[in-house]
Amino acid sequence: MGRIVLVTGVSRRIGGRTAELLSRDPEIEKVIAVDAVPPSHSLGRAQFVRADIRNPMVGKVIAHEGVDTVLHLGVILTPKQAGGRTSQKEINVIGTMQLLAACQRASSLQRLVVKSSSAVYGSSPRDPAMFTEELQARRMPAGGFGKDSAEVENYVRGFARRRPDVQVATLRMANVVGRGFSSQLSDYFSMPIMPVPMGFDGRMQLLHFDDALQALRAATLSDLDGTINIAADGLLTVRQAARIAGKPIVPVVPQTSGLVEQLTRRVGLKGFAASQMDFLCYGRGMDTSRMRTELGFEPALTTREAFADVFASPSRRAALVGAAHG
Repeated sequence: MGRIVLVTGVSRRIGGRTAELLSRDPEIEKVIAVDAVPPSHSLGRAQFVRADIRNPMVGKVIAHEGVDTVLHLGVILTPKQAGGRTSQKEINVIGTMQLLAACQRASSLQRLVVKSSSAVYGSSPRDPAMFTEELQARRMPAGGFGKDSAEVENYVRGFARRRPDVQVATLRMANVVGRGFSSQLSDYFSMPIMPVPMGFDGRMQLLHFDDALQALRAATLSDLDGTINIAADGLLTVRQAARIAGKPIVPVVPQTSGLVEQLTRRVGLKGFAASQMDFLCYGRGMDTSRMRTELGFEPALTTREAFADVFASPSRRAALVGAAHG
């Protein structure tokens, strides 16, 4: 008998594609895809169940189906995906709390995998060159998705203490980029003119969308627990990325980020958010030794290749990928 896996957040692209990928895996007997709204994309052979993770119904689904593995992908990246910041926080934090409460009561549960984010490390001038899983943020995220992710991880650690019989894996993923995949970072690099902080050039570590799916599959089928950094090889600075994308830049004073956001929106240049400024100034990098040696996962594309695949012109993309593999 194979695993019975429940996947949350399947109405969004990464959740839906992961459910579809897992539904084709011979090691998995059944995939139950859960969300409050039906997805507009195919879930393959996964069975869709309309249920809000903030509602006790999800616990009944876990119990009725004898779910042994829960893959929590229901954390929303941006306020606009949730209809506002209040809804985003409610879904991310309250939804996770309710899901963990259901998991705690589930006698069939053997494994929990939670998609978190490198945003929990924050961005500050005092950061180490590369964050290992044991290190904490030198400056905690003050709000938004980063703060939500930190709160979610805190609740997950509490669940792991209460249910030591369940393997719990938390994947701290680098910023995911992919064609058609929307995030705050992709909105920024899609601007025709990019505001960049004057005197700074933050480092970015990325993960291609297809590699993110494969990492989630690997973690679902693994018995590895604890926190695992998931990112592609290499780093890319903001200004290097702008050159690859062929975008002109406008240097701005970091302290005026709020004003810059207002001005860009007023002239129709949506994509810049004041909350991004620390990341654009300082960025972050993660050590991925555990991903490779213990999870046994290796991303197919480097950070530079992942960025070029999404944002570079076709001719520029071919040149960059050819140079990397030549």
